[in-house]
Amino acid sequence: MLGTLASGAATDIVVAVPEALVRPAQDMLDALLAGDGAAPGAHGVRVRVVAGGADRIDSVAHALDAAGDPELVLVHDAARCLAPPEVFVRVAAALHSGASAVVPVLPMTDTVKRAAETAPGAPAGTRERLLSDLDRAALRRVQTPQGFAASVLREAHRLQRTDPLPAATDDAQLVERLGYGVEAVAGDERALKITHPIDLRIAGLHLADGAGIRSEQDPS
Repeated sequence: MLGTLASGAATDIVVAVPEALVRPAQDMLDALLAGDGAAPGAHGVRVRVVAGGADRIDSVAHALDAAGDPELVLVHDAARCLAPPEVFVRVAAALHSGASAVVPVLPMTDTVKRAAETAPGAPAGTRERLLSDLDRAALRRVQTPQGFAASVLREAHRLQRTDPLPAATDDAQLVERLGYGVEAVAGDERALKITHPIDLRIAGLHLADGAGIRSEQDPS
């Protein structure tokens, strides 16, 4: 959330957490926003904590319901806690320029292959069979924050409630399903998703280098 505050891209933030953590999280964030020791960019920003849902998509829907009636919405994954302010600025700028949906992306650097599914009843430990290479020049790694016109995102979530898309892993997929185009802006390697223990070590290196969520233009 610090990247969001420092970017100045948001005036109202809704945080979705497990129900048991709503009160502790609100207390922690109130302290972050309070007084002279407030996080940079915090003054004038309203932050509320709500109970999330059973999965990521459901949690976004809960937060969207609590957000009131904004014109534009950024959806950010807390696992990408070091996303720097300039990524938020780029996404917000694209929305203000008229885009309905925007995601930050990075190029794919690994060779990527398509794998065959293991046949039902195959012996344990059966190895996958690789079928073909995918053209990595046309592939992108998608990050957050993802930005949307609020009306478009609400439409996508209404359809998701009545006709769920089981394989959906982010809101851009829900919007694409409606036929809206999704524009890309440059992401940032610091916005890595912390999923495995090695990711914590990489995040620690970013923090030790002083990169963290600071803007690349901030020399302090």
